[in-house]
Amino acid sequence: MRLTRSRVVFLSALLVGGVLPGFAQTHWSVTNTFHVGGEGGWDYVTVDAPRHRFFVTRGTHTQAIDENSGTVLADIPGRNRSHGVALVPKLGRGFITDGGGGGAIFVFDMNTYKVLGRIPTMPDSDGIIYDPGTDLVLAVSGDGNALMAFHPNIDPSNGNVGSPIQLGGSPEFLAADGTGKAYINLADKNLIAVVDLHARKVIARWPVAPGGHPTGMAIDPAHHRIFIGCRSPQRLIVMNTDSGKIEAALPIGAGNDAVRFSDGQAFASCRDGSLTVASESGGKFSVEQTVKTAAGARTMGIDRMTHKIFLPTAQTEPGATGRRPAMKPGSFEVVVVSRQ
Repeated sequence: MRLTRSRVVFLSALLVGGVLPGFAQTHWSVTNTFHVGGEGGWDYVTVDAPRHRFFVTRGTHTQAIDENSGTVLADIPGRNRSHGVALVPKLGRGFITDGGGGGAIFVFDMNTYKVLGRIPTMPDSDGIIYDPGTDLVLAVSGDGNALMAFHPNIDPSNGNVGSPIQLGGSPEFLAADGTGKAYINLADKNLIAVVDLHARKVIARWPVAPGGHPTGMAIDPAHHRIFIGCRSPQRLIVMNTDSGKIEAALPIGAGNDAVRFSDGQAFASCRDGSLTVASESGGKFSVEQTVKTAAGARTMGIDRMTHKIFLPTAQTEPGATGRRPAMKPGSFEVVVVSRQ
């Protein structure tokens, strides 16, 4: 009884002081850093939440990493310039895009990590996702200005992804609503291409202004919104998926490369070492928090079960400059941000 009364007094004091509303806000912070090492840069991160691991592409190879310890579970070799990973658990298959050597998608076994085959695609095969709603693997070709869509039970040795869907611009990343529509960033046109996956054609192109150069993308299908990370101007754009209407344009850091959505919050990771957390309250979107991560941590993956975010990066060589400065050998690491 004393404990209960003390809690009441404590909470009453907070309320009088105007502090209590802060308890409703979610706080994110850096809780760990995995020093993974190994050669090669990095690109997209894909989380396999049920098995507590994530995949990160490292140029010529792709690593599977334990999300609790940071241990490398497997290293899948054999590519020229790997970009992204899509997972299809019901088949136990994973798909890795390779943007070099004419373009390809590698199929691997999610249990053994063995490569099952290589499917020729288009040059600069880049962003890739799996859409359970249509049972399609969706991958974009930056140089080919196209979307490739195929079923995941494709023959990994002799399969063909079929005729690409022309987009009218250079794609960066994409999202699908599960009902037959895909939304794709056209980075060079400052547009979002809306694709009808059943009809296999673009049905709309929507501008991202006041943002520009769209890169990262995530979707909230329940509320018909996509979240688009833009590099120039630097904005997180909230767009209605039914009309293309811009519902909000929030400031983010420099060099965005990934956006994720989970539990009512949108996240934008940026090369300048910032992670923007945005949410909606009373029908209005705002930046809830900006987490300081690490320079170069531009991509990420989120585990919606454990509420952990994984952001790969590396130390740079002294004096190195430019958009992607030379990394210090063996310094690759993954910064872990967790919800408190």
